[in-house]
Amino acid sequence: MKVWGKLKDFFIQCKRVLRVTRKPDKQEFWTIAKVSGLGILVIGLLGFILHFLKQIIIPG
Repeated sequence: MKVWGKLKDFFIQCKRVLRVTRKPDKQEFWTIAKVSGLGILVIGLLGFILHFLKQIIIPG
């Protein structure tokens, strides 16, 4: 019965979260999309630079 109790608590918490959430408006959505895209670009650029430096320092 311990598993069922944990499962029940999980669903209660999920229900609580879904009640509080709301659909973002257009402005909020675009802000989130721009920030996420910028983060992806920065991480990709950093990875590219590190890979490029590794190729220069350790050829092969």
